[in-house]
Formats: sequence, C-alpha cells, structure tokens
Amino acid sequence: MTETFETDTFETEAVETVTVTFDTVLVANRGEIACRIIRTLRERGIRSIAVYSDADRGARHVSLADAAVRLGAAAPADSYLNIEAVLAAAAQSGAQAIHPGYGFLSENQAFAQACVDAGIVFIGPSVHALNMMGDKIRSKNHVAGYGVPVIPGVAEPGLSDEQLITAAVDVGYPMLIKPSAGGGGKGMHIVERAEDLPATLETARRVALSAFGDDTLLLERLVATPRHIEVQVLADNHGAVIHLGERECSLQRRHQKVIEEAPSPLLDPATRARIGEAACAAARSVGYSGAGTVEFLVSAAAPDEFFFMEMNTRLQVEHPVTEMVTGIDLVDWQVRIAAGEHLTVAQSDVSLTGHAIEARVYAENPERGFLPTTGTVLQLHEAGGAGVRVDSSLTPGLTIASHYDPMLAKVIAWAPTRLAAITRLDRALADTVVLGVQTNTEYLRLLLADADVRAGRLDTGLIERTLPELRFRGADDHLLAAVALFLHSLAGSAPSDAHPVWARPSGWRMASPRPVRYCLGVSATDAVDVRVAGEPGAASVSIGDGSAVPAGLTPVGDRPGAFAVDYAGQTRVFVMTGSGASVHIGADGFSMELRHRSRAEQLAEHLASRDRVPGAVSPDVRSPMPGTVIAVHAATGDTVAAGQTILVVEAMKMEHKLVAATAGRVTVNLKTGDRVALDQIVASIATDTTPVTISDKGDSE
Repeated sequence: MTETFETDTFETEAVETVTVTFDTVLVANRGEIACRIIRTLRERGIRSIAVYSDADRGARHVSLADAAVRLGAAAPADSYLNIEAVLAAAAQSGAQAIHPGYGFLSENQAFAQACVDAGIVFIGPSVHALNMMGDKIRSKNHVAGYGVPVIPGVAEPGLSDEQLITAAVDVGYPMLIKPSAGGGGKGMHIVERAEDLPATLETARRVALSAFGDDTLLLERLVATPRHIEVQVLADNHGAVIHLGERECSLQRRHQKVIEEAPSPLLDPATRARIGEAACAAARSVGYSGAGTVEFLVSAAAPDEFFFMEMNTRLQVEHPVTEMVTGIDLVDWQVRIAAGEHLTVAQSDVSLTGHAIEARVYAENPERGFLPTTGTVLQLHEAGGAGVRVDSSLTPGLTIASHYDPMLAKVIAWAPTRLAAITRLDRALADTVVLGVQTNTEYLRLLLADADVRAGRLDTGLIERTLPELRFRGADDHLLAAVALFLHSLAGSAPSDAHPVWARPSGWRMASPRPVRYCLGVSATDAVDVRVAGEPGAASVSIGDGSAVPAGLTPVGDRPGAFAVDYAGQTRVFVMTGSGASVHIGADGFSMELRHRSRAEQLAEHLASRDRVPGAVSPDVRSPMPGTVIAVHAATGDTVAAGQTILVVEAMKMEHKLVAATAGRVTVNLKTGDRVALDQIVASIATDTTPVTISDKGDSE
C-alpha cells in the first residue's frame, strides 16, 4: 500500500516572526503537568507563575513555582476554566507567555484568541489550527484532501438521524458513532446491527449535547482489533515540520489510555516512516506550530494500513515516553518555538533509542469499577533509580478532593529492550507507596503481567476482556496480623502515668495473658476479629476462629513506616500508618484501609443484623465513592421501588446513580451540593416487614 502526501504548507498572510525572550511564563494548569512544565522553565532560567483554586492552595505545583496567583473557587469554571481570571493573573505577574498544559484551556480557541488580543503569547498552535483540528468532521475532511488516509465513514455536519441511517448502508457494520465535538472517547457508541442504529443515535445525540453542547455526530467503519497509535510532531513558525516517532496507546479502558509506550511493537521501520510523514502532512496542512500529536487507528491484522482519527493540538499526557527514547525535551521546544526560534532538529537527527513505557497512577478503586477515590496522602514513597522517571503532583499531607481529574502521577521506565522496560516499570510500581488514598497501582502491575501485554499483542479491547480474570489481593491472614500487631504497638506506646502492667494492652493477668481483641473492618459491612497476646515483637495471633500462631512486628530502620511482619513462619514487609480509627497498609504496589471498629460500632451492627430478616438485603443506601450530590430524586417519606434512583453523586468527572436495593419508604437526609464520603449512608429504606428476633442471648464476648 502506497500513500502520497501533500507537502504544501498552509498559506496565510506573511507575518514577520520575531524572536523574543521570555523571562516569566504563567502555567495555566495544575497537578503533575504543571509541575513538569515548571521543571523545564526552571532549567531554562525562566521565572514560573503558578495559578491555583481554593482547593489547590497547598498543592505541589504552587510550592514549586516562583510565584502563585489565586484564580477562584474549587469548581473548574470558577478557576482553571475562567479565561478572564487566567489573563488577569498573567497581567498581575508580568508573564509574557502562558503555557496551558493539557486539558482545561489547552485547546480552547477563545482562550488562544484572548491571549493574542491581550498581547500575551499562547504557547501552542494558532487559532486557525485549533479551529480546524478541534472538530472531528472538519479535521477528517480537511486532511483527506492532503492525502492522509481516513477511516471510511460519514462525516458531514448537520445530518439528521434519518440521513445518517441512510448513509450507514454504505459505511457497513459494525460501525462507530462519534460526537464531532468530543474527546477522550466520551459519547462513542458501537453499533453491530442496522436495527440498533436509530435508538443508539438518539442516545449518542443526547450524550453529545450534554457533554459538549453540540450533538453533531459522525459514523465510521469499526476497525477490527484496532490499535491506537499516535505520532508526535514538532513544527516551528518558519515552515519546518518533523516527527519524533510514534507511541502505542492501545491499552485503554473506556477509551481512556492507561499504559503507553514508545516505539510501538507493531510497526516496522518502513511503516514508521510512512505514518510519520502522514502526521507531518496533517500538521503542514494547517500551518501548525509547536508540539502536537496526530492519532491513527491501525488494525492488528493489517499493520501496514493506518487511518487518521484526530489531531491533539497540545502536549499529550504520554509525552514522556517520546522524550525518553529521543532525548528531546518537548516542553523546552514548545517554549522556544513560541518565542520564535527556528527548529534546529532535522528529521535525520531524530533516532529512537531503546524502549520507554508509562503507567498512569489514578486515585481510583479498580475493585469498585474504577470509581474515583479521595483522601489525604499519609505516607508517600515514589520510585527512582536508573531508567525511572516519575512525573507527580503528590506530596505528603496533600488532600485529594473530588473536583478534578483523578490522575495523580505517571511512572515511566526506559530500558534497551521492551521487555526490560516492562520489568523495570513493574519494579518501579512495586516500589510506589501511596497510603491514605486508594490508587490503581496494583491493577497496573497485574496488567503488565498479562501474557499478551508482554508479547506486544495489543488492541483497544484487551483491558475490557482481561478485567474479569484479574484477581486483586485481599486482606489475607498475614495482612490482618500485621494490622493487629501495628495497633497493638500503638496502644502499647501510648504515654501514661499508670503502671505498665495496667497501661499497656499486654493482656496480663495472674494466669496466662488474655488476648487483646481487634475488630478489623475490611469493608463497610464485613469485619474480622484478630486477637493478639503478648508484646508486638514476640506475640501470638489468632484470626477469626483459628488457633494462635507465633507472630512479631519489627520496624525496618531505613524505611519510614515500614515493618517486617513474621506470621506463621513467613516474613513480609508492609508500610503502615494510622489515621484515626483506620490503618492504611501497603506492600508491592498493593494498598488498602482497614478500620478498627469500636465496641459501639460492633454493637450497633450486631443489633441491626438481629432485626434483619435472614437473607434480606441491607436497607441502607451507601455511596460507593466520595463526591458531591448533584441530584436528588426522592424525598423523605416517598415510597420507592427496588432499583429506583434515589440520588446522583459526582466526583472527578464521573457520575454515579445510587439506587434503592429494596422497595419501601425512603429517608433521605442530603440535598444537592452536599459532600459525601466513601461508604457513607445517604438514604435508608424502611420495609413493611416485621422485624424478627433471632436471639436474646447477646454477644458472647
């Protein structure tokens, strides 16, 4: 297969480009990307200005910058998306240029134009390039005229559902419905059969209008076993355009990238050169300048064919893997190009050395459908060493709230070969400790261990197929023993004026020591009794109804919060820290929170279970994630049916409907705007069933 690519540059009015010097640059973003941009600015000797919302007052990017300006309240619309506030911050700080990072205002045409109008340099492409590539239909039709291969489909603005249904006959099935104005995979729908198309179009329009304010749709032929491959381009304001090779981004969940690598294990050198030139042709077609990414879809069954999907007119989350195999600092070149410099790197200068792979660390719980999590970072250890890079927003004491995207950090590894890079990344993830906030680190390690991933047999559906087979680590006996011993040591070290015999939980008595009982909650409703007798360093531990086993707890001197735990003849090292009645524990990329339930909590749960009909579902409606109530669909006293939505909670760009598990009369004590915690009871359902008394003997303990 041979493609020809138009090489004419986009013609515009001749504008004399003047090289300027930036001494102050404002970073209009937050989190790990703001920290990463500030790092390059510091290396260049450029003064950096951070901006922040009220929720980010103590964030890491604020402390790293030379100065910081408050934008407004926590909501993005009041802060990071407030164009007037960002421009006012730039004027106040004396910034000559603004780097938008990615997300927020990075591809916002109105913001880019506002920067031009204010005499501030927008570190990104022209308004024309943003406009042309910001719409999927327009960009697809445009690049097709420059010889760039596109997926067969229908991409015309203004088509009704009836017109799309008629045109779908020529597209063929299976097909993909995509919102023209969308991004990040939101609102995309697969249609397998013609009879399903009308209803799916109706749903797709509703989602597109709600998410993007534009219900324009396009249809594309669904590529079998698709692989998502993107090409990094660099272009200056003097006509030079080069590519820096490709990145494989096929490991996705819900169309969101999870692990990315460079180069792709699929492409041979000839295809790499062709797809790179296609990306350059797309960039030239709009007179592009700066760093950009052209995304292609490639069938695993036909790796020599590729089709244009869209162009991201900004820096990408996964840009570090390209930097590590090329040795080129993309942020540095963004700044230099925006300042008017010529691109001094020719295409012949670009070479890909070794292999780099990146994993995104999110505040989310994979075992709960990847729902977002919140919390405070109580213990932190980030990986390091040869070939390992961490781009992170984390710092001890940082509070992770539900206002923004849940990505916390990126862990990147480089090695001479792909398998060596995967092994190094896996080790780096094992060394990553974040206690106080649930993350997806264990899930990332399980994914890297998959045989198809290690062999490079990738496609965008691989994660969804393998998820049901993944087995996450739970609270095994060794971990429960570790937490009980840790609590035992904390209680024993508490200061007291009393005699040690009475002040410490040693269980001392005239006969043999009586075990101290710790009721450890492993979920909102399940708990395990662990009994400890003796000192933490030389104790005996019994779990549940099991017999006592010798155990011990020893601090690991060179690692804060680390303890070697001996249990049943096996020694493992855990990192632990306490927070109120909870213990956060982690090891090898795995972490969890166990709550030490008080006697009052145990009694309340026991009494509730006595009054519950055996086999009946819990009448409590709990929130599976922390967040904000955005809608309430039932009021106290209403009669609800099983499965009826009671309220909707939103966190980190995700909505979740909370439904009644049983029919009855509901009690709701929350209103729109209220914050909720993980597993918080948000409503209760009273049924007409008469409580049955099971026993009146009480708890034997």
